[in-house]
Amino acid sequence: MQNYGFVRTAAAIPFGKVAGIEYNKKQIISMIKEASANKSSIVIFPELSITSYTCSDLFQQSSIIQGSIKALLDIALLTKNIPILSIVGLPIINNNQLFNCAAVINKGNILGIIPKSYIPGYREFYEPRWFSGIESEHSDKIYVDNKEIPFGDDILFIDKNFRDLKIGIEICEDLWVPIPPSSLQALAGATILCNLSASNVLVGKSDYRREIVKNQSSRCFAGYIYVSTGMGESTTDVVFDADATIVENGIILCESKRFERSNQIIYGDIDIERLVIERIRQNNLCSTDKTFRYIEFESAHENIDIQRNISAYPFIPDKKDKLDDRCKEIFNIQSAGLVRRLESIPDIKAVIGVSGGLDSTLALLVTIKAFILLKRDLKDIIAITMPGFGTTDQTYRNAVKLCKIFGVSFREIEIKEISNLMFKKMKHDPDIYDSVYENIQARARTYILMTAANQHKGLVLGTGDLSEIALGWATYNGDHISMYNVNSSVPKTLVKFLVKWVSNNEFNEETKKILTDILDQPISPELLPSDGKNITQLTEEQIGPYELHDFFLYYFLRFGFSAKKINFLAKKAFGEKYDKKTIAHWLKIFFKRFFANQWKRDCMPAGPKIGSVDLSPRGTWRMPTEAEIETFLDKGTSKNSFSSS
Repeated sequence: MQNYGFVRTAAAIPFGKVAGIEYNKKQIISMIKEASANKSSIVIFPELSITSYTCSDLFQQSSIIQGSIKALLDIALLTKNIPILSIVGLPIINNNQLFNCAAVINKGNILGIIPKSYIPGYREFYEPRWFSGIESEHSDKIYVDNKEIPFGDDILFIDKNFRDLKIGIEICEDLWVPIPPSSLQALAGATILCNLSASNVLVGKSDYRREIVKNQSSRCFAGYIYVSTGMGESTTDVVFDADATIVENGIILCESKRFERSNQIIYGDIDIERLVIERIRQNNLCSTDKTFRYIEFESAHENIDIQRNISAYPFIPDKKDKLDDRCKEIFNIQSAGLVRRLESIPDIKAVIGVSGGLDSTLALLVTIKAFILLKRDLKDIIAITMPGFGTTDQTYRNAVKLCKIFGVSFREIEIKEISNLMFKKMKHDPDIYDSVYENIQARARTYILMTAANQHKGLVLGTGDLSEIALGWATYNGDHISMYNVNSSVPKTLVKFLVKWVSNNEFNEETKKILTDILDQPISPELLPSDGKNITQLTEEQIGPYELHDFFLYYFLRFGFSAKKINFLAKKAFGEKYDKKTIAHWLKIFFKRFFANQWKRDCMPAGPKIGSVDLSPRGTWRMPTEAEIETFLDKGTSKNSFSSS
């Protein structure tokens, strides 16, 4: 399948007529054709969409019962050449009882009939006056046009060309009960759950419906398509608002325009592969005692231009209020984790290296917050800046100002002398700017910090972030090591937002000015010689843009996607910012660096987990250092399959 696991689904809301079967039939046929033309694999209509929901006692008239069956046969016949699964609602008799049903049609065939399980008879609902529930005696099959059709709430529909696409169906009230039929359907393997509904509108009810749909989708790790009837219904006692939504694992992909007085179809591209992997990882969707029948259907599975939003920054919420809430929570998690660690060691002090860069700044801010929470003297924070050959005046000044404004204990210990001694002892030419040159400086800084910790009975706090840990962008037994790392699960793209949030919410204007200066500096380890004014070593020029690497990291770790699919999503997310060749190049670098540096992660320090993507070897990520990267590169980054596609 060329859609990388994506399936286009449609929720159709006709502007129907009450008991207008012929009119409603024509609208349904037209909308099935429209959904198919838009490359949907599935289209779902509202509850009792052939007759309308508000027929009341007319449901017991033979004209309605027989007319709706004839309309169903016409819909099947007139869509027989369309490879789409269509689900429509109508009343059907089985064993001398009338049921509120969903009929499933594919390529001219009626594949199955699903009756509504729970029949509401409270407040404005009085369906038991006309319809029976699934607990009533009925046959597991009926005959329509002399053809045997499976009937029951024990049927799932499977696409024979994409067997992970499994459809479960429930009707309106079924979702509102303690154990919805869709829960059992998900346990039996359904990845997309459909709800044909006719839920009237009340003040606040739409929001409540959204929450129920989102929650059920999340609990079942499924796509959920909810479609309610349109405004063509009778308004004798209630009003309907044409409400529909398509959700994937709790995330709304699209919503209808409520109170729309015309036909409308909404589309959602659901990632089935993502749902399947999520279920495997959660490992709690056990089988159900309920036995299901499985019926095959066939959809086109044409290549689709994915219409859903793919955020270029998956670690960062799109909306400012959510971003502020997220930053506040992360900062609190970091601080709370450090508080508990400090509490566990009596009278321990904190030792931290500050460079004037973003990572060490965030770590210092977290440490200050932790000490404030503990009501500890900030003088017990030992902040050490360690200028080297590449340190610029601006970053140095920012580090000094930041420490002084907070009143922490501050020390300056330059590393040039100790580095030159090591160059001499190791007989390394200091004019050769290689890994030896850089790592001697990085290890010198860690040596100083660990020695200071001995002097002051302190705990060395690490500052390296999740992105650096993923890429191995750290010197082993240098900045790679510490006694507790408060930044260990914070990705680089989020660090900047965290520091900015802290500057706006936690401290005074003077602090905010310094933090703003720090935010404006480029990312650099400052290990190569500098004239003191200009940074000569830019990290992203060497290893690639962090925004790309964080994107790759998120989809590789969070969902286990192949490199080929990650490449596809990255092109969607970044649009014209990076061309195909650039994305493919850095993706290949990401995989090579990620696999080559697991040995560093095997002994990384402890730190607070703040999100679903983390690389702690003690919990979230366990990977053999000897894993064969070619398995991943051949399937994702080989020239023929990927690089310029």
